[in-house]
Amino acid sequence: MFNYVIDEELMLKPLSPEHSRHLFLLVERSRDRLRQWLPWVDGATEHADIVRYVKNAIKQASDNGGFTAGLWVHGELAGIIGYHEIDWPNRSVGIGYWLGQGYEGKGYMTSACRVFVDYALLEMELNRVEIRCATGNTPSRAIPERLDFVFEGVIREAEKLPSGYVNHAVYGLLRSEWRLMS
Repeated sequence: MFNYVIDEELMLKPLSPEHSRHLFLLVERSRDRLRQWLPWVDGATEHADIVRYVKNAIKQASDNGGFTAGLWVHGELAGIIGYHEIDWPNRSVGIGYWLGQGYEGKGYMTSACRVFVDYALLEMELNRVEIRCATGNTPSRAIPERLDFVFEGVIREAEKLPSGYVNHAVYGLLRSEWRLMS
């Protein structure tokens, strides 16, 4: 993975152990909003839970299975973006992401996602990138829509959240469809 400067405000940095405290505090500040859409939030109540998450992300990267980065805004950790396990035989990967409280609606995650799509399709030479998110999570769905992903359908009751099961909207993008968006 890499440190990648997106612009004067934004930087992507691979997760490392020293980020665990920043990440824990961001989750704590954003817990009520995040738990609406992310099933792991209620299980990450201690700093040690985040330390384990960071260690697992580092191991996944070292195993060439994908990587996770922090999105830093003016030097503060604002969110997380990462590849789910890369399907190397089929040259496919999913992207997951979230932003902390106060960082939403500013285009930060769209910019980060664009970098991850470019990297997956152009550098890793994958053929397909997929984004899944709850059908009711309008801000999260707006990101693949802005990046010209194709809406491929809905998976019913795909994920159990504290509020119950939610459907997932599935968006896909093929290498042959991607155009660089400067």
